[in-house]
Amino acid sequence: MTNLPKLKSSFNSLLGKCIAAGIILLVHFVSNKTYAQTIRNNYQTETGIPHLQIKRSMIYSPDKEWLYNHHPSIIHFKDKFIAIWSNGLIDEDSPGQRVVYATSKDFEHWSAPVPLASPGKVNDTLTVLTAAGLYQYKGTLVAYYGEYTKHRQNTHLWAKTSTDGLHWSDPIDMHVPLIPNHGPEATKSGRLIISGNFLFPYTDDPRGISGWKLSSFYPDSLYTQDNSSAFYAPAAKLGLPPLCEGSFYQTDDNIIHMLLRVTGKGWKGKLWLTESKDNGSSWSRPVAAPFSDNDSKFHFGRLPDKRFYYVGIPDTLHHYDRNPLILSISKDGKAFTQNYIIANELYHLKKEGLWKGGQYGYPHTMIYQGYMYVIISRQKEAIEVLKFNLTQINTHESH
Repeated sequence: MTNLPKLKSSFNSLLGKCIAAGIILLVHFVSNKTYAQTIRNNYQTETGIPHLQIKRSMIYSPDKEWLYNHHPSIIHFKDKFIAIWSNGLIDEDSPGQRVVYATSKDFEHWSAPVPLASPGKVNDTLTVLTAAGLYQYKGTLVAYYGEYTKHRQNTHLWAKTSTDGLHWSDPIDMHVPLIPNHGPEATKSGRLIISGNFLFPYTDDPRGISGWKLSSFYPDSLYTQDNSSAFYAPAAKLGLPPLCEGSFYQTDDNIIHMLLRVTGKGWKGKLWLTESKDNGSSWSRPVAAPFSDNDSKFHFGRLPDKRFYYVGIPDTLHHYDRNPLILSISKDGKAFTQNYIIANELYHLKKEGLWKGGQYGYPHTMIYQGYMYVIISRQKEAIEVLKFNLTQINTHESH
């Protein structure tokens, strides 16, 4: 005969555990969503927003070949500026795409691009290489690049090192199945984190070339690699929009805030937020933040005076135009309400190509000797760098 009192007791115990677990999940979700609502901007249109006084330098504009240029990053290493980017024949991320770099000692005059890495072959078809950022440590420069096959499979992250920015090592396998959005950036502890689409590898190797461990807001059962097509499937399985191209900053409470671009039909217009409270080892379920976005890459960082900044395209009225390029400042890392126009001048495309477009594409920033440098692609065809004196953003009230 069934022991009804015992069965009832077991049921009540199980029910209690389920309710408790549900409350914990609900509290976590509400807490996370509440915090997400505090990371916001107030940009609406460029009307009334002050223009920064900038200097511009065109690093590369193609003539009749290597017409696709995108994914740029910049660094100052020893006595020169070094820019790196993806360099394709005609179309975006097609077989044969390589990674090149150029150098300058004065910002204004740049060398001709030189190949950093060239694609290999798989089944007689060239692979695709993607520039993935720069990092330096104690006199050694590291350049990162991703590689996958024609149909975006077999994704690998590679690196090359240099002590002079001109001569490079053989490729070093990072053992990470990732095409990064930004190269490694350090947390307060010195840990390095790479911003991907949904993978955010970290290492405590200060050189940035070994010991990478994977972390994500997705269970590892949902993915095998992270690249420009791999982020759709895991998002759909968890009822999330297609999240990609993260950029992070860390506030003084040690929380790391990773903002994410949203793409795909029906989801556009806002950044989403995932955060880590354990130095990048794990990440919360992403939620929408009231931070407007043009469906483009962006870059967050921190100024020397400890204010936080965003450089990107917050306009939502002209989808995918990627114009104007905006700087937004926040004192507390929550409200980005001090806005400036970095640039809004037009670049005219020389040669049509797959997905080529966007006036100020994929900005990456660097602060050096009192200036902010912003490198961008122009309609995914030319590579330009802008700079402005940081004193300009210390003399205005909030806008």
